[in-house]
Amino acid sequence: LFRSAQGLSAAMMSVANKKIVKEKGAAPNELEQEIAKALLDLEVSNASEIKAELREIVISGAKEFEVKAGRKVAVVFVPYRVWKSVTKIQGRLIRELEKKFSKRHVVFTANRTILGTNFRRQGHALRPRNRTLTSVQEAVLDDIVGPTEIIAKRTRCRVDGSKLLKVTLDPKDKDRDNVEDKLATFAVVYNKLTNKDAVFAFHE
Repeated sequence: LFRSAQGLSAAMMSVANKKIVKEKGAAPNELEQEIAKALLDLEVSNASEIKAELREIVISGAKEFEVKAGRKVAVVFVPYRVWKSVTKIQGRLIRELEKKFSKRHVVFTANRTILGTNFRRQGHALRPRNRTLTSVQEAVLDDIVGPTEIIAKRTRCRVDGSKLLKVTLDPKDKDRDNVEDKLATFAVVYNKLTNKDAVFAFHE
């Protein structure tokens, strides 16, 4: 019976790994396997309202960061080609995953390619605006606060020359899905992904 359970568990993990698409066939880490299994569980659950949409969704990576003592955030990366599928169910998907991962917030973002100033050497005649560093970092900002919307952004220059981005979120989302509790999480994730400082608040 124990061997049978082990075999079933291994088979489920093998199926779950199909929800992970990594570059050059790299092996998934433990967090990626956990998330892939959670996505598969939701996809095959008869009680799930988002099972149809989940068939299209795969992940390309996941990282965990500490927000504060006792609270971590799982940042889930998805291929850009499936990002539209994620945005359709982003709120519900985050809600379901956070039920499975206690003491963890969950944030999704798309994998985007940044083309530097040497783009011509890489075989590109033109550099699309959405491939510039600034544009990609703006897109990351929209991704990580989703499905909440940003209504204003302002950059403040500090005395020491450093910059702080102040991001104002739509107040209608303040009491939805504990978003107010995630303001510090958004700041940590944005800093880790862009190396830039930002503070998040709701418009009063």
